[in-house]
Amino acid sequence: MKRYLLLLAGLFWLVTTEAQTPDVSKIKVEQLSDEQVLRMITEADKRGVSDAQLIQDLGQRGMSTDEQQKLRNRITTVRQQKLEGTRETDIVQPTDNSDRTVNEDEILYDTVEAEVEQEEASEGRIFGSSLFRNGNITFAPNLNIPTPKNYIIGPGDELLIDLTGDNEVSYRLPVSAEGTINVDYVGMIPVAGLSVQDAIAKIKNQMGGTYPQLRSGSTRLSLTLGNIRSIQVTLTGFVTKPGTYTLPSLANVFNALYAAGGPSRKGTYRNIQLIRNNQVIETIDTYDFLTRGVQPGNVRLEEGDVIHVPVFNRHVSVEGLVNQPGTFEPLPSESLADVLRFAGDFSPEAYTAKVKVLQITDRERSVADIYADDYASYTPQNGDQYIVEEVLDRYANRVEIEGAVFRPGKYALTEGLTLRQLIQQADGLKEDAFMARAYINRLKPNNTQELITVNLSELMEGDAEENHVLQREDRIIISSIFDLREEYTVAISGQVRRPGQFPYVEQMTLGSLIQMSGGLAEAANVEYVDVARRIRRNVNVQDSAVSELVRVNFDSREAALQSNFVLQPFDIVSVHTSTGYQVQRMVRIEGEVNMPGEYALLKKDETISDLIRRAGGVTEFAYLPGASLQRKASDAKVSTDHSALSSQARRELSELEADQADMRGLALKNTGEDGAATSLFFSNYVGIKLDKVLEGHSKYDIPLEDEDVIIVPRQLRTVIVRGQVLNPNRVVYQKGKSLKYYINQAGGFTSRAHKRKTFVQHANGAVQGSLWGYPPVQPGSEIIVPTKPEREPLSVQAWISMGSVVTSLAAVVVSLLR
Repeated sequence: MKRYLLLLAGLFWLVTTEAQTPDVSKIKVEQLSDEQVLRMITEADKRGVSDAQLIQDLGQRGMSTDEQQKLRNRITTVRQQKLEGTRETDIVQPTDNSDRTVNEDEILYDTVEAEVEQEEASEGRIFGSSLFRNGNITFAPNLNIPTPKNYIIGPGDELLIDLTGDNEVSYRLPVSAEGTINVDYVGMIPVAGLSVQDAIAKIKNQMGGTYPQLRSGSTRLSLTLGNIRSIQVTLTGFVTKPGTYTLPSLANVFNALYAAGGPSRKGTYRNIQLIRNNQVIETIDTYDFLTRGVQPGNVRLEEGDVIHVPVFNRHVSVEGLVNQPGTFEPLPSESLADVLRFAGDFSPEAYTAKVKVLQITDRERSVADIYADDYASYTPQNGDQYIVEEVLDRYANRVEIEGAVFRPGKYALTEGLTLRQLIQQADGLKEDAFMARAYINRLKPNNTQELITVNLSELMEGDAEENHVLQREDRIIISSIFDLREEYTVAISGQVRRPGQFPYVEQMTLGSLIQMSGGLAEAANVEYVDVARRIRRNVNVQDSAVSELVRVNFDSREAALQSNFVLQPFDIVSVHTSTGYQVQRMVRIEGEVNMPGEYALLKKDETISDLIRRAGGVTEFAYLPGASLQRKASDAKVSTDHSALSSQARRELSELEADQADMRGLALKNTGEDGAATSLFFSNYVGIKLDKVLEGHSKYDIPLEDEDVIIVPRQLRTVIVRGQVLNPNRVVYQKGKSLKYYINQAGGFTSRAHKRKTFVQHANGAVQGSLWGYPPVQPGSEIIVPTKPEREPLSVQAWISMGSVVTSLAAVVVSLLR
């Protein structure tokens, strides 16, 4: 990378000196950082060297065309990033005396660019300004072109002279400051000020004495430019960056304007002057290039040329629905039609019959309308602001038909068009059209609407008294018979594969409905199928029946699928479950049994002891008092249990909610009597006594249900204490110790402990409270100390009320004692 930095240093020196340069052909642009490119740009700007000239010089000294293009893109990207950074951050003067320095040229460049864009944003986009300030467009002269015959040779050029034929020799001759070239064996030949064509003739004549074959034609001479010189031109007037620029001698006027950023906000684009030897030799109108792509007057520049940009003659702006809104500079001979052409003409939605113009008079502003016939004759005035408005959102000849016709939509209103003719244009009525009545929704002159009723049957048969000639914006509505009735459906539920609601069709049978629902399920009872049919009656008839039941019997499932029983709209078919049909029920046993796992219940009343026997009995390590049964509680069961709770029980459950939240159970949201939402936790543990069951006590041997889980734990030796104690933990079980002992082992109660509500949950899921002293503790038990409910302090009004009551009672007692 150090080698590339040295090459860059040579490049910076190159743009302003004639010193011998390093080999730039080895530079790879993608290996240069943005900081290195930025330093190169800044150094070139300080010396007045444009980007185009910098890239041109590098190309002449060995940089390939691909690397030149890469460098050009990198310079454009870095300049854009630099400009955006200047907009986002303000330039803050240092407040300390540090050694930090600021590149004044860099700040000046960014500030000028920012001011230019700010002016354009405030004044509106000037037509043509983007051409000279677009980083994606370059006007760098093409150096890889044949040598122009009219090119004027000057000091600094390098001529390549090749002799071919009888004599084979090549010369690479620089043009000296005196304007001469030195040819071996020929001498000094003055060429400065000559065109390439004239120089060829003169050199051929001078070299004829040394090479006589040139005169006979057996030796031919060709002259090309090996290296072109740089020239200095000056841009004055209203340009973005006026000054003197060093450009290649092949540069033209557009190259110079692009290097200077083009005309400024107040500069003209129509009358740019090229001054040579104190005389205006060309006047350039950039609109020829902007609108037609031609470049008349864009001549090649020479040393000392001056490009002067005067102030604009007149500015007008075009806003609204044109293809290219902006600010334009019409010539005195041009009309509003030319301005609209500059703006890209009207957009499709534009109102072209008239253009509104806001003008500035000698005393005040005014507004006027210019009609289409006057576009070509109206002469724009300085400051005119043209506004092209949108066409009205309405139709001059539209009618619309919708509903039961084959081609609904919008149609053109022709003179004398009738409703019958419009229906024919819409390919006629559909078969389901409601012929008794159609409507014409008509817009009255005052923009109110009226509804006109039409008998379609009479209209289409030609018996109608009126032809119903249509008017603009008429909307015809033809209803379908299906639009005028409730949608017919049938439903099927129960033991079918896809129960649900289905559209009703005429002559729909029960068999077809069963097929549409996916067929009968395995549990379907085909001995009878119920069909609930809606009863249609007069509303005044007093009868509580809302439907009648039709029972259909089948001998087999195939007969049900082939049933020809005809359904009616809104029938509800119910396929019941076969008598005695049940799916297999599974239970699971875990823990200290010889064969734990899942078992299918063999009979409805299979009990805990039956399952233990099928599992091979318990092991020697089983702790029978701690065995538990987990049972999945149904929603119906939870709802029933909750409705049976007393108000006091609900309050107690609410108080225990925080302490039981992590217990295994079922949570149910409910609203109490005071309207507050409470959470009730229903434990899914059934407190069984497995030791009693295995001893043969049948009252503890309950039947099992689907998804029951029996857990037989190992011998437990700890007791869990949690809740409102100072140190919730596990305590080693001590036989005969009371609950108070385990509370003390956990640090005792906290100040928020609800001591009276302390309860114990045993290993088998059974829960014991503390209504009459503390409950006993067993191995594996869990002691839970709830939180004392917070009580709101009495307000001042409550204390006053209580005081008044006490005073009244005291007065009553005193009066009784007297």
